[in-house]
Amino acid sequence: MIDKKLIIWDWNGTLLNDMHICIDAINHLLFVRKKPVINLKTYKEIFTFPVKDYYIAAGFDFTNESFDIPALQFMDLYKNQLRTAELYSEVKSVLRHFKAKNIHQAVLSAMEHQLLLESIKEKKINDYFQAILGIEDHFANGKTHQAEKLIKNFDINPKEAIFIGDTIHDHEVALEIGCDAILVSHGHQSHERLSSTGRKIIHNLEELTSII
Repeated sequence: MIDKKLIIWDWNGTLLNDMHICIDAINHLLFVRKKPVINLKTYKEIFTFPVKDYYIAAGFDFTNESFDIPALQFMDLYKNQLRTAELYSEVKSVLRHFKAKNIHQAVLSAMEHQLLLESIKEKKINDYFQAILGIEDHFANGKTHQAEKLIKNFDINPKEAIFIGDTIHDHEVALEIGCDAILVSHGHQSHERLSSTGRKIIHNLEELTSII
């Protein structure tokens, strides 16, 4: 068992299953630009941070329009459908498990902060978290700065924290702040891509209860 004082949860793709919304929204934007749409397998192979690189991999051409245009259009489509995204089935039981163990829990997300707060409150799990941090805009450039702030606010050694996420970027953020990480393969990037990090990969969050 790994002994930790703080679990830092990613939100999208880790606790919240929003992939169908992301794929539907990006495909709508590709379709109106007369570009080929993508499927789930392709999505998990090309999704990355910063998301501008993902848009380019998906087929967008930013020599003819600013990245800001599809990025903001995507967010409008995403927000309109956000309530249709559900928590992964094991989320509430896992959060209860770690709360009972008196392990602090926080959410760190590349989602805009106010939207993140609203989404977590709508799912009725905000009481499990001692901190919730999103980013300041909708462009999802990364979350290292917010991770550093989170560790400072909890006033703990980073080695006493563990980051649970679903992307290579979550691994990179954990490296930047000096904490451990476990990656879950049910989210936005494939198991094969996550394996390249050398981190422990799990298939569902329930596995964490026998690890931490």
